[in-house]
Amino acid sequence: MLNTEDLSRIKGFRFPKSVIGSAVWAYHRFALSLREVEDLLAERGVTVSYETVRDWVNRFGRQFTARIRRDRPAPADKWHLDEVVIRIKGRSHWLWRAVDANGDVLDILVQSRRNKAAALRFLRKLMKR
Repeated sequence: MLNTEDLSRIKGFRFPKSVIGSAVWAYHRFALSLREVEDLLAERGVTVSYETVRDWVNRFGRQFTARIRRDRPAPADKWHLDEVVIRIKGRSHWLWRAVDANGDVLDILVQSRRNKAAALRFLRKLMKR
């Protein structure tokens, strides 16, 4: 989680920096909905509406997401594509995963038809990033 020194822009709010930081961090780190963050804070005894959480996310979200991305470990230097056929609502789809040497999934592509050229474009675009 972020240090309170990283929250220097948060001043003049009803709630302390630590509460605002926890809410925005949880929203971005765990891909929670605004209402789930509201429930998470309610369990800790902090009563806020999801609209307040939305306002915090809109104001301070970029700062938090930049920090989360920066702290993420870098992917390994060797990558490969996995191809798996999955069934969604009774129809076959192709799932392509870009996986690094450590086994971490870097990105996912799902296609209704098998298109190897599109999957390779997907991998090349990912490598450019």
